[in-house]
Amino acid sequence: MSINPKDILKKYWGFSDFRASQEQIITAILDQKDVLALLPTGGGKSLCFQIPALANEGICIVVSPLIALIKNQVDNLKQKGIKALALTGGVSQNEVIDLLDNCMYGNYKFLYLSPERLQQEIVKNRIQQMNVNLIAIDEAHCISQWGNDFRPSYLNCAVLRDLSPDTPIIALTATATKQVAEDIVSNLRLQEPLVEKSSYARENIVFSVRWDEDKAYQLKTILSKTRQSAIVYVRTRKLSNQLSNYLLQQNISATFFHGGLNKKEKETRLQDWLHDKVQVMVATNAFGMGIDKPDVGTVVHYQISDSIENYFQEAGRAGRNGEASKAIVLVNNADENQLKKQFINGLPTLSFLKLLYNKLNNYFQISFGESSEEAHQLNLNDFCTVYKLNNFMVYNGLRVLDQNSVIALSESFSKKTSIQFIATKNQVFDYLDTYQKSAPIIQTILRTYGGIFEYDTKINTWSIAKKANTPETIVVKTLEQLKKDEIITYHAQHNDIELVFLVPREDERTINLFGKKVELLIEQKTKNIDAVLGYLKNDTVCRSQQLLSYFGEKREKCGKCDVCTKKPAIADEILELVKEAIGHQLKIKPQSSRELIKNVLYKEESIFIAIQSLLGDEKIEITATNEYKII
Repeated sequence: MSINPKDILKKYWGFSDFRASQEQIITAILDQKDVLALLPTGGGKSLCFQIPALANEGICIVVSPLIALIKNQVDNLKQKGIKALALTGGVSQNEVIDLLDNCMYGNYKFLYLSPERLQQEIVKNRIQQMNVNLIAIDEAHCISQWGNDFRPSYLNCAVLRDLSPDTPIIALTATATKQVAEDIVSNLRLQEPLVEKSSYARENIVFSVRWDEDKAYQLKTILSKTRQSAIVYVRTRKLSNQLSNYLLQQNISATFFHGGLNKKEKETRLQDWLHDKVQVMVATNAFGMGIDKPDVGTVVHYQISDSIENYFQEAGRAGRNGEASKAIVLVNNADENQLKKQFINGLPTLSFLKLLYNKLNNYFQISFGESSEEAHQLNLNDFCTVYKLNNFMVYNGLRVLDQNSVIALSESFSKKTSIQFIATKNQVFDYLDTYQKSAPIIQTILRTYGGIFEYDTKINTWSIAKKANTPETIVVKTLEQLKKDEIITYHAQHNDIELVFLVPREDERTINLFGKKVELLIEQKTKNIDAVLGYLKNDTVCRSQQLLSYFGEKREKCGKCDVCTKKPAIADEILELVKEAIGHQLKIKPQSSRELIKNVLYKEESIFIAIQSLLGDEKIEITATNEYKII
């Protein structure tokens, strides 16, 4: 016998009424219907499956992509006195069996698990024996190859339909285009689902784009004007560290977060930020899902996201309490090329995949038509040197072959070796005098990697060995000794990749089986980047209108973004005078934008427009130190 959903809402969450489309979704589930829920970040997605699961007898199976997200939800349920447990990594086989037994006999209401767990026979067998009242697939866009976070392991979720065929399924996501939504329905085999889409509009967020070559100064200016919590998104671990240190030097309370931190470091930094001991979190996209802080006043993207979906989801972490907030992108002229280089130029084409697969088989001496079930050790740098291939392209190509079940890569594939000098420079020089045999290797590292005293830095031991003219094994031994002598921190990951060939060698025919998909994915990635760049460059259409249009929504102008509040363009005569004044200043010496604002007696916005015009006309250029000079 089911319990009234509103009674559950009041008892556990303290609310009297549901928001937006929550009630329709919950009613459909209680009527045993499948649901695809497209709700914005902060739109209360979890209640859409937690309430109906509590209303009926039995247990709800929840599939979620991130351990942090799972932990957050399980902890919240436990605090409310609701029995929930998680089946994530790092749990022994015996513990897995005990946890599954608890689900069957311990009156638990929720079992959270990662999609990878659905490959285990013990997990599938026990789920089949459970009284499952609901299956919830969170962050469901991960199941779509067209989604911004496609995870091949998410395709395992479809097995739940076979394990519990009469149980309703709800798929939830905050960002999905029409194509992604169709893919979710198809892959999960949802049967005549209710597709409930709430407006993605976030009326309380002011979206804006700011062009400036001196982004660090702009960031300091933005954050020094507010005491509210903020997130600054970057794409690299190194930059998260650098920017955090820069903000601290500017007397702005900040820390950083990325996937390379250990569990304790992540938890400490997260708690400091959540409890307002630190104002600003500078982070890669490893920070976000499951981070439920309602009073974030500002989200700044210091580097551009690779898709509108990612940007909108990350920006949507501002103002979840409904208060006025800001989502700002800082961008300069170099960002476009960097974005394309990272996300487009490194995509392996069909012809490259055929070449790579051929060379892999030759490297391991596998004949045409032969199967090889043994695990092979591949030294990536050696392989690339032998066949004169680009490391980055090979890395991405191996991942594509892995995703399409041609090969299976070891889990440690994406990890890298990194070091940081913790001794002072004088101590290092003394060490070089004492241990002269190590000098060529240490000197090569110091010449090759900048900032290695300030940041944990990824290094390539193969490259160091070549430059120092010594075997790679000697480089590794030297690094191990430097760690023992407390000269460096050293996180070791050998260059060997373990891979297994999953299909017999058939050269082009093997690759052609998924060739069309590869071409479509490259096309989709290119469209994603073009959409982001289009958003950044379009200064004639309201920012909210642009974002919502991407997701198929129409709306009125927000009246608050940088486009809506843009002042009329300055007259050509004034623009020429500003350009002339800038030129006069730059003849004296190269200057940064903030120096020009100080020395040129025109409005700041007019100076920025004039700088952009001079850059476009190639009358001036930007130097490596972010100063403008006359060409």
